Amino acid sequence: MAWITLAIAGVLEVVWAFYLKKSAGFTVPLPSIIAVVTMVASFFVLSLAMRSLPLGTAYAVWTGIGTIGAFLLGVTVLGEAVTPLRLGGAVLIVAGLVVMKLSEGGA
Repeated sequence: MAWITLAIAGVLEVVWAFYLKKSAGFTVPLPSIIAVVTMVASFFVLSLAMRSLPLGTAYAVWTGIGTIGAFLLGVTVLGEAVTPLRLGGAVLIVAGLVVMKLSEGGA
């Protein structure tokens, strides 16, 4: 259950990062509100996952989900560039997430 909770926190992180971009430095009200609300929710849900997962694992996976999700949204929705280096970096992050998950033995 902790891993599902952590995945939800990670998805919320992707949402707040996207709307933070759309808020244009908190100058556009609706995206700003969505960013702040989902940011608080993401931190709260992360704290629930940390009840049973180690700090380092939970935080690394949470930020990894956020990083990969934001990268994918940037490419697919915002038209950001896909370069070999950016793609390679994303692959390395996903590999790191897999290693962190495996290191917990399915906790």
